[in-house]
Amino acid sequence: MKKPSQSHLIKLAKSDSLRVSIRIGKDGINTSLISELENQLEKRTVVKLKINKGMASSKGDRNQIFTRIADESGSSVIFQRGNVAVFTKAGGQ
Repeated sequence: MKKPSQSHLIKLAKSDSLRVSIRIGKDGINTSLISELENQLEKRTVVKLKINKGMASSKGDRNQIFTRIADESGSSVIFQRGNVAVFTKAGGQ
């Protein structure tokens, strides 16, 4: 299967048709959240994740959270806006 280009992945990430499939709530980042992201990335090219309001008050906090999730799941953040980020498998595969 052909590897999608970076521009194609970003277009997918910005698409209004891509719905949030994982939410970070009061439980925060845990192993089940990381496992769910990994499972979804096995089936889909991109996965949209949202942090519930109040979980991260600043841009720096959100960046740290998204970076930690990417590191722990072996994925990459390809798009981020506010409290929403879109992940793909590391290397854009």
